[in-house]
Amino acid sequence: MNVLVTGATGYVGSAIVRALARDGHSPVSFARTATRSDLPGTRIDGDIRDRDAVIRAATGVDAICHSAALVSIWRPRRQEFDEINVGGLQTVIDVCRTLRIPRLVYTSSFLARPPADGQVALAANDYQRTKVVALDIARSAAASGVPIVSLYPGVVYGPGAVTESNLVGRLVQDHLAGRLPGVVGADRTWSFTYIDDVARAHVCALTGTHTDYQEWPIGGENAPQMHLFEVLRELTGRPLPRRIPFAVAHALGAVEELRAAIFGRPPLLTRGVVEIFRHDWTLAGEATAKALGYTPTLLQAGLRQTLDAPPFAPVSPKREHLGSREGGTGR
Repeated sequence: MNVLVTGATGYVGSAIVRALARDGHSPVSFARTATRSDLPGTRIDGDIRDRDAVIRAATGVDAICHSAALVSIWRPRRQEFDEINVGGLQTVIDVCRTLRIPRLVYTSSFLARPPADGQVALAANDYQRTKVVALDIARSAAASGVPIVSLYPGVVYGPGAVTESNLVGRLVQDHLAGRLPGVVGADRTWSFTYIDDVARAHVCALTGTHTDYQEWPIGGENAPQMHLFEVLRELTGRPLPRRIPFAVAHALGAVEELRAAIFGRPPLLTRGVVEIFRHDWTLAGEATAKALGYTPTLLQAGLRQTLDAPPFAPVSPKREHLGSREGGTGR
C-alpha cells in the first residue's frame, strides 16, 4: 500500500513510517522538514495547514495516517493549536473526500477522552482543548461517511528523540541527570504505551480489514506515575524523586506562566498541566491489541529497551555510576 503519513518527522509519525516500510508498504512522509530526514520511502515537505500541499502529497495513495499535531504545553500564539490540531484534521478529511481515499487513520490522544476518574473531557490547556474538538470532528466525519478510524494512545514512551511528544523520555533523561525537581501526581495512574506498540496498531488499522468507524484505545501498562521511577530504580539504582504537592505545583505553574507572558519563553510548568496530573488516565487496550494483532509491552521491558538505545545508551545492567550522578547539563 501507498500510505501518506502526516507529521512524519514527529516521534509517533516517524515510528509509523518505519513500521510501514518494514512491512513492505510504501510510506509517503509529509512534514515541514521531511526531505531533511532519513525516513524511508518518499519524502515531501509541506505544512498541514496548506490544503494544496496536502492534496499533492495525497494524490495516488491508498490511505492516509494523520499524525500531525502541535504537541506542546504552551505557545505564545494560541491559535496555532487550533490551526494545526483542528484545522489540520479538517483539511485531511476534506482531502480524503476530494480524492476518495478509502482509509483514514487519525492519531488522537488519551487526553481527548474523559479521565478515568471523570465523566467529561477536560480542556486544561490548548493542546488538550483542541484534541477534544478534533475528536468530535472525527466522529462527525465518520457519521457522514468518511472511512475514518481514530486511535488514541496512552502516554507514549520508548527509544528515540526526547521531545514534548516523548514526555516519559524527558522525565527519564532529567531524572537520571539529576535535573528532575520532583513528580506531580505521583500516585495518579497513567497508561504507559510503548512506541513500537503505537506504530504497530497504526499499521494494522491502516492495512487491516476493519472498515467500520472505530475508536481504538492503544493502552499499555496502567500504573501509578511513581511506578515508572520504581522501575528505573531497579534498572539503574537511581533513588526515587521527591513528590511535589499539587498546591506547590499550581503556584509554580502560575509563576511560570507569568514568566512566559513577560519574556516569551516556554514555561517549565503550567497550571493546565497540573490539572491534568490531578487525574487518572488509564486505558483498556486489551481489545485493541487482540483486534489489531499486537501484544502490549510491559513497562519494565519497554524502559529497559529505552535505556539501551540513544540518547541513554551505553548503559550497563547495574548502572550505579549513572544512577549516582547528580550533575548534568542545564536545559
